[in-house]
Formats: sequence, structure tokens, C-alpha cells
Amino acid sequence: MLLIYNCLLQIYLILILISSFFNKKAKKWLKGRKNANFRPEQNSIWFHFASLGEFEQGRPVLEKIRLLKPDNVIIITFFSPSGYEIRKNTPLADRVYYLPLDSRKNACKFIDTIKPEIAIFTKYEYWYHYFNELHQRQIPLYIISGVFNPKQIFFKWYGGLHRKILSFVTHFFLQDAESVKLLLNIGINKVSISGDTRFDRVYENAKNIQPISLIEKFKNNKPIFIGGSTWPEDEKLITALVSFYPSWKFIIAPHEITEEKILTLLSSLPQGKTVRFSAIKNGNTPISNFKILIIDNIGMLSSLYQYGDVAFIGGGFGAGIHNTLEAAAFGLPVIFGPNYSKFNEAKDIIDQKLGFSIHNEKDLLEVTDKLLLDNAYREKKSLNIKAYVKANTGATEMILKAINY
Repeated sequence: MLLIYNCLLQIYLILILISSFFNKKAKKWLKGRKNANFRPEQNSIWFHFASLGEFEQGRPVLEKIRLLKPDNVIIITFFSPSGYEIRKNTPLADRVYYLPLDSRKNACKFIDTIKPEIAIFTKYEYWYHYFNELHQRQIPLYIISGVFNPKQIFFKWYGGLHRKILSFVTHFFLQDAESVKLLLNIGINKVSISGDTRFDRVYENAKNIQPISLIEKFKNNKPIFIGGSTWPEDEKLITALVSFYPSWKFIIAPHEITEEKILTLLSSLPQGKTVRFSAIKNGNTPISNFKILIIDNIGMLSSLYQYGDVAFIGGGFGAGIHNTLEAAAFGLPVIFGPNYSKFNEAKDIIDQKLGFSIHNEKDLLEVTDKLLLDNAYREKKSLNIKAYVKANTGATEMILKAINY
């Protein structure tokens, strides 16, 4: 099985090489690894994140350890360019690298160079050679905010190698009881429920938010509907709402902000009532007269929610929804598409009737007629979803206590 695993990784590398000729992300993936120059360290603390979402999820633990261990070099690795490119200069780390492709040679070389005293991986990404080398060297390896489901390879009859990878982990800090049960059933007992560190992240963000003067001017004391991390299917639905609610304003923050995508979105919205953020950021444009604002940059969304009243979270008509908790922390009732089953917090939100899942425009209008036209109904939802976020904080402190930090 290990031979097959190694072969599959080499096939993956070949596919990336081919893709790099026409795919910018693949090109960055290769270039970042080719130009890597790892500095020798002693007793470093190594955090690995698959991408940007996992970085934000693990950030509360990273921030606390940065404060608690100021003399240790903190190293971050990313697998994806979307994480590395945005956070390569984060002040929370001393070094930020792309993780070399998993192989025994790469794992030995990397660990020999950075000499970590501890390794922390967030949510997922299970690499045989890296985990094995950490295990052989008796370097503690922790998974935080972990979550498992029965469809994963670990729980299949052919998943023996992947179950072995799990056995190399010192301890799993898991989001839910189902994940604990699944691991116990395959003989992995170094587990505990800590919850999801994202709750800590979004709760602190909401408490310590900085105002954005341009958005305050745009709001102009009007209620705002925010579309966060939207895709074209989400944007079609949001666009349909504009004419139904004349007293509301709309902010749309697309997940992809290429010029082509932004121009396509702008063309579908009312001319003269819509503006993009880059056009008004100099402060000279009278923004309060616009009804719709398109965010054509990365990094503002989590702060924008402070001005919102209702949020539509994108991705639910594709592979899965994006971050609902950033909006929920500010008390925004959330709406999203049908593909949310992989996200515990989204399932909680639906089960507790704090948000809504929709399949089409008809569903959306039924939901928005309640939320956007009935202030008392919306305010009750707002208080309840905000309380839900606060009630689920505390994972970070539990993890730090357990690892004696």
C-alpha cells in the first residue's frame, strides 16, 4: 500500500506539472516549492495548514502560542498557494514555507532542518512520511479541530495505510462526538472533544473589530444584505433580490475576484446603482447614493459583517459552503445553498433554526420575506445565533492546557 501511495503522489506531481502550463495556481504551487530555502532552526514550533481556511481556523492557537513562547521560532507551512500567497508575510510566524510534497526524503530533510519540538496540523491533511518521521523521532504531533465522517478512506476496508497514518498522531482534538466514535472504532483512542477553534477566532474578531469608514458611508443607516464568498450561482440569486427590497442595500464579496468575474457580475446588476470597492476607495466618490457594492479585493469580508443585517454565504451550490461563523459572530442570520452536510456548524445552525438552507429563488424569497421585512423576527434570530457562537467558544484554551502550553 505504501508503494501505491508513493506512486499516486508522483502521479499528482506530474498532473501539477502539466496543469502549470495553463493554470496559475498550479504554476505557483510548483514555483513556490522549487524556490524554497529552509533555514536551520532549533526547537521550532511547526504549524501546518492546508490553505487559508485552515489558517483562520487554527489561528487562535497560533496566536496564543506566539504569546506564550516568544523565544521559539514559529514555522508555518501551507499546501495550497491560496493560503501561502495571502499569509506568507504574517507576523504570527518567523518563517512561512510551502510544504514539500510528501516523500521520505523530503520529510527527513525538512524535519532535520527545522527541528520542531512540536507539530500542529489543523483539521486535516494526513501525510504518511511526515507523520511517520515525527513519530519515529518522538516529536509530538497534534491534530486540532479535527473532524471525520464515515465516507473517508480511514474507515474503508482498503484504508489500512491511512489508518496507520492516524496512529502516528499524539492526540486528536476533535470537533464532535461522531468523530470520536469513528476513531475509537478503528482503535485510535488518543482523542478528546475540544470543539472548533473557529468559534474562538470569529468571537474575538467580532469583539475587537475595527470600523471601515467607507462602508459606514455606504450603509448610510440602511439595512444591508451581505453575500459572502459568493460564486456565480449564488450571485444570480442575490441579484434577483435587489428589486424586491428597495429599502435595503447589498454588498457582494465574490470568492473569485478576477477582472473577468467582477465585470461579469457588474453587468448583471443595475447600472448607476452599483459600484465596486476599488472605484471608491480613494474616498472621492459619493458612495452613499449607491445601492450595491461589489468587493473586488481579498481580506475585507470578516470585517464587513459588522455592518450587515442578513448574510448569504456562498459555495452551497458547489463543493460546500464557506465560513458561516464569521457572519454569525456578528449576529447575522445566515442563508446558504443545499451542500452543507460536511460542516458541523452549518448543521447546527439549521437544526437550531438559526439560519436557512435554500435550493432556488423561490426558497430564497420565502426566507428573505421573513428576514428582511419582519424586524422583530430578524432581531430574534440575530440574538440567538450570536449566543450560539459564544456558547461554543473555549476550544483554544482546552487545547493549550492539554499540550501543557
